[in-house]
Amino acid sequence: MSLELRDVTVTLGRGESRTTALREVSVRFAPSALTALVGPSGSGKSTLLAVAGALLRPDSGQVLLGDRDIARLSSAEQARLRRERVGYVFQSGNLLSGLTALEQLLAAASIAGRPPRGMRSRAEELLTEVGLAHRLRHRADELSGGERQRIAIARALLLEPELLLVDEPTAAVDRERAAGLVDLLAGTTHRHGCVTVVATHDPVVEEAADRVVDMSRLRAAAGPRA
Repeated sequence: MSLELRDVTVTLGRGESRTTALREVSVRFAPSALTALVGPSGSGKSTLLAVAGALLRPDSGQVLLGDRDIARLSSAEQARLRRERVGYVFQSGNLLSGLTALEQLLAAASIAGRPPRGMRSRAEELLTEVGLAHRLRHRADELSGGERQRIAIARALLLEPELLLVDEPTAAVDRERAAGLVDLLAGTTHRHGCVTVVATHDPVVEEAADRVVDMSRLRAAAGPRA
């Protein structure tokens, strides 16, 4: 199942602060491929991720997941889509305060309607894959920034999403761990056939990606920024 944006325009802010984050952007992302989304800060990488994951409605254009325009879904339908078919890794991690690493994943399973008991083995396996087997019962506030980011990645992979959207996954980790995280993302993408889009400034991610999309070129093809 592919992801495609067709002539997507997004404006942010109001009045004099109003700006065009995306202008008539068209781009397709293939399944079973990790795409690195690159470009300078302010080029629209995070906005594109938000639109692709039904977190932000575009002003115009289509956002096709398969043959379904998710931009036209109701709010309830979009919420269901986000729970069941999309995995997110935000730059901040967005972990739940007070929960252990294992509980972070089990809570996500519960929110998605999956019995936590049945997901425990899968959660432990993923946390082991990201190098946190020894930290399963540590709370988020007891972990480093890099460890929290690894929990966020494991949580996003838990339900084997069709669409995986990742914002700067290696920003808070060292080079060795960054390479491991990227290998994990790429391996999951190839094994499960999901569409993976990673917004990044990191050459490690670019080198491991199946494809690199430069937001600056998308903007140039779509026209000047307002």
